[in-house]
Amino acid sequence: MQHREFEPAEELRNSIQCFWYDKREFGEVESGFEVIPDGYAEIIFHFGNGCSISNKGNIEPLPSPFMIGLLNQPVNFYSKNSLEIIGIRCFPWSIFDLLELPSGKDGIRVFEHSITQLQPILAQYIQNGRVDEAISQVEQYFLNTLQISNDTTLSKAGNAMREAKGTMPVNQIATEAHSTVRTLERKFKQSSGHTVKDVSGLIRFEQVRNQLWIDPESNLASLAVELGYTDQAHLSREFKRYSGTTPAVFARNAKKGKRIISSDFITFKQTKI
Repeated sequence: MQHREFEPAEELRNSIQCFWYDKREFGEVESGFEVIPDGYAEIIFHFGNGCSISNKGNIEPLPSPFMIGLLNQPVNFYSKNSLEIIGIRCFPWSIFDLLELPSGKDGIRVFEHSITQLQPILAQYIQNGRVDEAISQVEQYFLNTLQISNDTTLSKAGNAMREAKGTMPVNQIATEAHSTVRTLERKFKQSSGHTVKDVSGLIRFEQVRNQLWIDPESNLASLAVELGYTDQAHLSREFKRYSGTTPAVFARNAKKGKRIISSDFITFKQTKI
């Protein structure tokens, strides 16, 4: 597995957290990989033998690119042989404005957009092993199309939320963004399709998930206190809500090496179908 991350140009940093590249070898039998929720939205270009999704028991191919909005539960994708991915990791309050698309709660979205014109160009770069040039091409696309807004409310609110690891109350976030709670909630809903509380909850879950990956022996009661959960039971309920499993089971699996971390966004599990 190869994984690389690339910092965006300064002009893009209020919208894009990073660009990233992954390469995976699955073998000849189609295998599943699991995407676990976090506090980001993603635009995904893929190359190789294709990428499919499990939908109501059927395996359906996905075009390239597609978008993953905020998820509230894990989603299973499938591929075989070689799969290469270029991802654009975006803040959920900026991705729809970045693409000039209407916001929504769709976890996975296939969309018609001028960005799809990058697919054959990127495919050529990837085929020739020129990953850096492929990333530069994507970055230049956004630099050329980005509409700079004078309204910094969302970026200030988002920065405050991430710095506080999802623990900051909505009224305090509004204060940090120099906004009223009502105005902030309206702008968040319009921009991301989600409430401030929705996004904060995912950011906080992300902190627990990452800590358990890094240190499966982490004390859950201490994590609950650190991240502002009512108690350990509250943390466990929220964790299971987003991951489909308890933090204790997740930690045991991480300790046994059943999950292979490729980034802070995707984990791969070799499940044959």
